[in-house]
Amino acid sequence: MRKRTGFQTEMGKTGLGFQAVTFLIVTLFAVLCLLPFVLLVTGSITSEKEIIRSGYAVIPKEVSFRSYQVIFENPQEITNAYAVTICVTAVGTVSALFLTSMTGYVLARQDFKYRNFFSLLFFFTSLFIAPLVVDYVYTVTVLKLKNNPLVYILGGLLHVWYVLIMRNFIKGLPDSIVEAAKIDGANDFYIYARIVLPLMKPVLATVGLFTALGYWNDWATTMLYIETPRLYNLQYYLYRIMNSTKAIERMIAMGGTSLSNIELPTQGIKLAMAVVSIGPIILLYPFLQKYFVQGLTIGAVKG
Repeated sequence: MRKRTGFQTEMGKTGLGFQAVTFLIVTLFAVLCLLPFVLLVTGSITSEKEIIRSGYAVIPKEVSFRSYQVIFENPQEITNAYAVTICVTAVGTVSALFLTSMTGYVLARQDFKYRNFFSLLFFFTSLFIAPLVVDYVYTVTVLKLKNNPLVYILGGLLHVWYVLIMRNFIKGLPDSIVEAAKIDGANDFYIYARIVLPLMKPVLATVGLFTALGYWNDWATTMLYIETPRLYNLQYYLYRIMNSTKAIERMIAMGGTSLSNIELPTQGIKLAMAVVSIGPIILLYPFLQKYFVQGLTIGAVKG
């Protein structure tokens, strides 16, 4: 057994010291990243008077759940809004991943004669965005999606950037896998569903997370196309609560004596709304983190 030289011992100590310093720096950075979220939660349970008097603090001096009482004043409505948002996010994300991954697979196939033409066509259309008036008229008059739940899903089904990421990722897979499957008699859909798709977990997690965030945070679609309250999603429901709170606050400022005794947590309710809306996405991210990092890097560097 060889003895370690003094130089090797010194290098080992240096390596341990470097790891300790790196761990300390990363820990401090993580704490700094976590601090805004802690202030978000504690600020949402701080009384309005304390926020106005002392500002936000990590440990609230005067705890109040008035902000959450305002948000959950009608539990049936917010439960329904949550259900709409969860259903739209789940169905929309799964459908978008299926359509996007299949499109990327077709564009990545070397035996598809017109793959470069369609890739250019996809990219060219992404350079232009339809004006809001044109988009509204087309959605309402042509697609007939006014007050239709499908309007939530169809708008985010296919993004060109995600298609290109899928295509680049699939192009990086070994061609021998597809060729071996063809020799065994597998058809295109079998190759896509049983061979290529399981290898795409990292990029599927990456695109799926971004797509889910898009569906979850969408409120403009409800504002433009939905009139029935039972079809309101969570973001638009919280947006209406915020507007109602501001309207009552303006009435009080203008001399509404009958409303002068009402405590309105106008500052705390903003933070409480963020906590209510961001919770499920934060719980979802840890399960996708390992795939998310891998898919983001691999899908970005492949040509």
